[in-house]
Amino acid sequence: MSTLRSGMNNRWAIPAVSGLLIIVALVMLQVPRFDTIGNIVMVAAAVVAGTRIVMNAARALRAKVIGIDLLVSVAAIGAVVIGQYWEAAAVTFLFAIGHALETATLNKTRSALAELVAVAPDVAIVMRDGEQVEVSAAAVIMGETVLVKNGAKVPVDGEVAGGTGTLDEASITGESMPVAKVIGDRVFAGTVSRSGFLQVFATGVGADTTLARIIHRVEDAQEAKAKTQVFMDRFSAWYTPAIMILALVVGVLATDVVLALTLLVIGCPGALVISIPVSIVAGVGRAAKDGILIKGGEYLETSAKITAVAVDKTGTLTMGQPRVTDVVVLNRGMTREQVLTWAGRAEAGSEHPLAEAILDAAKREGFSVIGLPESIEPVPGKGIAVNTGGRRVLIGNLALLAQYGIEGTAVAARIADELAEAGRTPMIVAVDEGVAGVVGVADEVRPDAAQMVKELHAGGIKKVIMLTGDAPLVANAVGAIAGVDEVRASLLPEDKLNVVAQLQAEGHVVAMVGDGVNDAPALATANIGVAMGAAGSAVAVETADIALMGDNLLKLPEAISLAKRTVNNMRQNIAIALITVSLLLLGVLLGGVTMSIGMLLHEASVLIVIVTPCGCFAADVTPLSQQRCPRHPSGFSRARAKPAGQRHGDGERNGAVRYGREHASQSATSIGDTCHVDRGDRGRAVAGPPGGRLSDHCAVA
Repeated sequence: MSTLRSGMNNRWAIPAVSGLLIIVALVMLQVPRFDTIGNIVMVAAAVVAGTRIVMNAARALRAKVIGIDLLVSVAAIGAVVIGQYWEAAAVTFLFAIGHALETATLNKTRSALAELVAVAPDVAIVMRDGEQVEVSAAAVIMGETVLVKNGAKVPVDGEVAGGTGTLDEASITGESMPVAKVIGDRVFAGTVSRSGFLQVFATGVGADTTLARIIHRVEDAQEAKAKTQVFMDRFSAWYTPAIMILALVVGVLATDVVLALTLLVIGCPGALVISIPVSIVAGVGRAAKDGILIKGGEYLETSAKITAVAVDKTGTLTMGQPRVTDVVVLNRGMTREQVLTWAGRAEAGSEHPLAEAILDAAKREGFSVIGLPESIEPVPGKGIAVNTGGRRVLIGNLALLAQYGIEGTAVAARIADELAEAGRTPMIVAVDEGVAGVVGVADEVRPDAAQMVKELHAGGIKKVIMLTGDAPLVANAVGAIAGVDEVRASLLPEDKLNVVAQLQAEGHVVAMVGDGVNDAPALATANIGVAMGAAGSAVAVETADIALMGDNLLKLPEAISLAKRTVNNMRQNIAIALITVSLLLLGVLLGGVTMSIGMLLHEASVLIVIVTPCGCFAADVTPLSQQRCPRHPSGFSRARAKPAGQRHGDGERNGAVRYGREHASQSATSIGDTCHVDRGDRGRAVAGPPGGRLSDHCAVA
């Protein structure tokens, strides 16, 4: 009995049994002596396929919902009563087939969430009392040391306390290439070790991990209704009862019960009701697989209408960390290594924010900066003077050199001006009585910033504006490199909010992209708030309308493109549903469409509506690894500065006057002048957990 019950619970069991009975009945009906038995078998086929439909209709009625199950139940029972056994069996059989196909297809469409759940780790190996102990992932205690071996899943959020390795973080950030991890790096639960051995200090376990927050967010987003869906629910509230009244009126006026029952079958807009939620589920799931968390259907719809994007500079368009970009040697007796080393020795005891950038540059290039200066004399507003290794080293501006009587600074002054125009902070280095060189420090523009702006424009965004609290010189230099349409500099947080409000007053739908607390007012005011690098921020994951889990700027145009595809798919599905219902109603009234044909076409339209999002969001997209990314100019550039708010010309976006390599001893070299390639696997199929049959909710009471 249990085997029979489990078999009947299989989604294909009921259609299979009903279909077999229909075949047997059709064969018997060909033999005159067995026509009565054939009719009985045909009714049995209708009962097998229709029992679950009637039960669902009864449950819906108790909840005061008039749905498609009720319409099909009334039609099938009515057909049996008037002796239309074939129509009753065909309608229920086709409806059962449609139910099974819808369930299978919807499960695939929603499987993104199931895949996220699947990557959640089950066990962890922790160090307790000096021994390795295997426990469930949820049993790890905050602050414990977790061991992650090659091939294992990371069971907690945490920080690498020992060892090295590479992790596949695709489940969190959407990036397909493994990421190297060393001491001090953050790791996330659900990522997979591809090599090495890591000791991880647990900072987030169980429901407090980034993966758990993503799963929660996707669950909520897939259930959140778009404005169009809310309208459809209201529409169904009166449409379905209207179909029942229409069927009754037509049946009475035409004295044709079969016609009335046929109208009941084909009149319910199952495809119309399912058209929007299935698109939202697929769109949100596709985005989550690519490291883009979207709050729900309403935000998907709004994102498709974005016409202006406001982008914060520091930490969004730029790396957010000052780096040495230029080392210009001005003393023919010195090398680049010596200039950077003397600068590092001078800054070794400094607390200035730019000192760390110089020390990091020296360390990256393998230059030795040992010990601390014998004496340090800060000169407010000018720089510092130190004695180190028996030499006096000055590092600062021209005023500092003048104070100490350094002569021959004309070339250094010219280079410092050019660096400043290019958005760098120039620091002149003098050793003893002569100028050694000039070091330029800047918060480097992300390599994919210009490509992001280009893709936004190609995707229909009319205006990309950079907002920053920096001075106009630096802001305009960064804006020229990124290729933004407009730069607004020297802004306070409330000024950024005012810029967003101004864009909205001009008729734009505005997205604000930021990563800092000072962006919060503007993010809240914008139509869509986008948080960058949200994988490490619980607040960003929960509050942002769109959260980009990694630091890949190209995810922004990808998110907007996906939103537009989702909305287009919703419109396409609505059109298919309306056209199908209209043609079927017309065919019934004019004659020629029977109850079984109507059900067949109705279920076909429902399946088309469900299947189209799968193809839409699984479409092949050129991987980012095959795209070129813009390179920073070697050396430094002199971009003509525009007043804040003016548009950069194309020539300024592409052009830079490089300090010439014709000066062999005064060569400008850019540290980190490399092309960073962001890779994203955009071609994977959409996937999530089995959901209810959306077309069951054909109407809301």
